[in-house]
Amino acid sequence: MEQSNSNYYLPVFLIFIEPYGKRCGKFITGSPNGARKTQADHPKLPVTIPETVATAQACFAAGAHGIHAHVRDGAGKHILDTGLYTELLSELARRVPDMHVQITTEAVGQYSPLEQRNLVFAVKPKMVSVAMAEMFTDDDLAAVSRFYYGAQEQEIEVQHIVYSPEEFLKLSKAIMLGTIPAKQKSVLFVLGRYTDNQQSSKDMLMSYLDVLKGLRLGESWQFMTCAFGQGETDCLVASAKAGGIAASGLKIIFCTAMAASHMTMARGLVCWLMR
Repeated sequence: MEQSNSNYYLPVFLIFIEPYGKRCGKFITGSPNGARKTQADHPKLPVTIPETVATAQACFAAGAHGIHAHVRDGAGKHILDTGLYTELLSELARRVPDMHVQITTEAVGQYSPLEQRNLVFAVKPKMVSVAMAEMFTDDDLAAVSRFYYGAQEQEIEVQHIVYSPEEFLKLSKAIMLGTIPAKQKSVLFVLGRYTDNQQSSKDMLMSYLDVLKGLRLGESWQFMTCAFGQGETDCLVASAKAGGIAASGLKIIFCTAMAASHMTMARGLVCWLMR
């Protein structure tokens, strides 16, 4: 997830977590590079594996618990590459062993669902984000289902990315029909990704929550929110309020981006959480 304004740094996620499995308290994840921005947009954007690892170390030292990581090719462009991801995960495990790491299958118009699925099973990460719209583009429901169930069997935690309430409803129906395992209910609500200048509003969040309220066992979903632009803060507050009445196990994630560096943002989020 990225901002269109080059004066913005790339996102840092803020998660409030009620007791859920082995995770408790608050959780912050840095998303330091994304798929499209380059160092021409921001000179400190990490592109190489050493740069990404150094950024992860700085965020971890500032209080972040995890990183959402992309890799780039030799020209600094987005790539889904087994070798590069394996190297990155190995370096992160060595340098910041206590940090949670999530990779991405983002296609950026370059990769097919088959290539995305193959990457996940070749790398075998502990966590991966998958855009539902991308995974379903080839209409091969049997292959889609094998992917999600295969990920579950290999204990790969899948986070579904949805760009509209309609996509979220489609995701929930896929779970009800058994196409996607019922246990895979971690979802990222993206607010404003396809609006002018990528501006978010809390009304967009409410549209997702309206769908959530209408679902059976809605309390078992882990919902996360990614917001952009001038409405970020309002979306953050609205999400926090929604989380205040959520059942145990519900996670809420905010994607915020105005910071001089990822370490600065991580520190700011830690201070905010400690209020």
